Amino acid sequence: MDDILKRLLDAEAEAEHLVAAADTERQRIIEQARQEARTAEEHHASRVAALHESFLIKAKQRAQQTIIELRRRSDEQAKALRTAAEAREHAALDAAVMLLTDAGHR
Repeated sequence: MDDILKRLLDAEAEAEHLVAAADTERQRIIEQARQEARTAEEHHASRVAALHESFLIKAKQRAQQTIIELRRRSDEQAKALRTAAEAREHAALDAAVMLLTDAGHR
């Protein structure tokens, strides 16, 4: 009977040891998973920041290109308007001279 009791106590001690080892392993796995999650979150956050920065750079470049194109078009339109205004000014002066010279002949 003492032998059976000793084996039961040994089995209980072994079972407690296995439970403690399993609990330690479980805690290690949980901590490892938490660390991996933190690392993944940090990586994700840095990736989002990099993507955002890249987007801003591209948006600024597109805005600058658009501004350059709009200025070019504006300059072309201003030049065309100046040319047209000069031509009409010359035509108006010629017409005024014609009117004055015709009025003087009458």
